[in-house]
Amino acid sequence: MESWGRLASRITGSDFCSSHASIRFTLWKPREGEKWNRVLGRIRLVDPGCNCVTMSSSFSRSVSSRLTPRSVSSPRVSAHRKWWVAQRPSFSNLAVIFCLVSVILVAGCMFYLYAFRYFGRGKLVSGFIDESDVCNVFDGSWVPDDSYYPIYNSTECPFAERGFNCFANGRQDMNYLKWRWKPRRCYIPEFDAREVLERLRGKRVVFVGDSMSRTQWESLICMLMTGVQDPNTVYEVNGNNISKTIRFLGVKFQTFNLTVEFFRSVFLVQQGLPPNHGPRRVRMTLKLDKMDDINHKWIDSDVLIFNSGHWWTPTKLFDMGCYFQTGGALKLGMSINSAFRVALDTWASWVETMVNTNRTHVFFRTFEPSHWSGLNQTACEVTEQPLSVAKADDRSEFADIIATVVGNMTVPVTVLNVTLMGAFRSDAHIGTWSHPSSILDCSHWCLPGVPDAWNELVFSYPLTNISEISNSYDHVLDSFALCIDGSSSSDII
Repeated sequence: MESWGRLASRITGSDFCSSHASIRFTLWKPREGEKWNRVLGRIRLVDPGCNCVTMSSSFSRSVSSRLTPRSVSSPRVSAHRKWWVAQRPSFSNLAVIFCLVSVILVAGCMFYLYAFRYFGRGKLVSGFIDESDVCNVFDGSWVPDDSYYPIYNSTECPFAERGFNCFANGRQDMNYLKWRWKPRRCYIPEFDAREVLERLRGKRVVFVGDSMSRTQWESLICMLMTGVQDPNTVYEVNGNNISKTIRFLGVKFQTFNLTVEFFRSVFLVQQGLPPNHGPRRVRMTLKLDKMDDINHKWIDSDVLIFNSGHWWTPTKLFDMGCYFQTGGALKLGMSINSAFRVALDTWASWVETMVNTNRTHVFFRTFEPSHWSGLNQTACEVTEQPLSVAKADDRSEFADIIATVVGNMTVPVTVLNVTLMGAFRSDAHIGTWSHPSSILDCSHWCLPGVPDAWNELVFSYPLTNISEISNSYDHVLDSFALCIDGSSSSDII
């Protein structure tokens, strides 16, 4: 038998793979009493790119009796036998392999969850696409544009509340009306009222929330009115005038069989009397684990837009004797942020179980920033131009809660992240141009104004997967919310 040195000198890369001249082998010297088949069984193939020869693990059993150094270089053998030579796996090697596989599986799961959460759910308004990727329409700036804006004249729109019509209330400068929101990486098409009306033909659009939601509702109606030939075909379904004191308002576009509705639900959850034998300071409660009792009126809609947040303050809750309740028990020590999270979890569960998201596009609009100033946040200085740097009371903790809750939902919900948009617009608040004029307001927006941009984001791009609505649904007029007080000039109503 040849010595191990002579054998090593005869085993070259050309014997196995002529195209891989750099192939190298490691050959161990046989231990005492060890046969050559055991030595060759420990050959390691260093270059895995050589796919000309595949060695079999049965090497030591099936070939050992006939193996000689000459047979290694034999063309007949290399042409007809495919061998795999490897070390026997040890426990430590198996442990390493197991750990690597586990890491790969965990990393894959994390990537899947990330992609599903951030790209499949809670996503931005879809459809605004540039050449490379989906555009974040909420990342942008306000640019002057007097060629198209304002979209409508509030004085000519019978559904614009007098309190939001700053021009009719005496504001002289017109610059605040001529700004367009421009995303950094994409273009928002101009709002074509006639086209939007055609797309929404036979549909039901529902807004649920506080007075900020009512402002967006009024804005959309006035925008759509510019595409209507006969204004008399547009009317409030119950003959009501637009008022902040009515819990339900619905406007019918008769020609298009379209209704645009507003439901006043400032907390989204149920308000009621406290449990018996509670502390005297508790005059009413928010039942954080129960949706507002009019929630069944929101379900059969095609576009459903929520907002909440402005009423979640100590002055509108604790100062008014309104505290939190879950499962019939008072939660006197619960913070407002914690209560907001519980209420939003209740809302999310309701959406997941009650709303057919194959039909209904669900949106949640984030907190709209205010621009109060002064030591007690009672001063309101309306600027003539938008701010160059976003600066406002944005309640960012609420935005984080909204993002977390929506991100954990199992059905698609779109977050309208309008907070940054409003933070620039210290020029667009009502200020002293309110009705009556004694009310100072640095929370609400003038109309036309910022809410028009919100509607452009939602309705300027075709909404898909909106099925036809049924021809009948109920209208409601409910009593006022229990936890309200309009005594403060800065209140969100």
